[in-house]
Amino acid sequence: MSQIKIEHNPSEERLQELGVSGWAIWEKEVSKFPIDFDETECAYVLDGEILVTPAGGEPVRILPGDLVVFPAGLDSQWEVVKPLRKHYSYDFPDGI
Repeated sequence: MSQIKIEHNPSEERLQELGVSGWAIWEKEVSKFPIDFDETECAYVLDGEILVTPAGGEPVRILPGDLVVFPAGLDSQWEVVKPLRKHYSYDFPDGI
């Protein structure tokens, strides 16, 4: 199974090309919870900090400015370290 992919600080052109500003926004307070991805989610973190630990894997730190792909089939544990605000989209089933 593929793992989480992170593109740190993508260019403004890249964000515009993907239409990130038109993606929905999700916010979450400091908390811990499991997330199992049934479909591929692409996200762009605006604020906050999260630690995402794939089942059987090492924690991945995700920060503002990160463009992230959570692949379909990923089972993970999330720890929202600082209140999270992110754009997200399910329009890229093969990732970005």
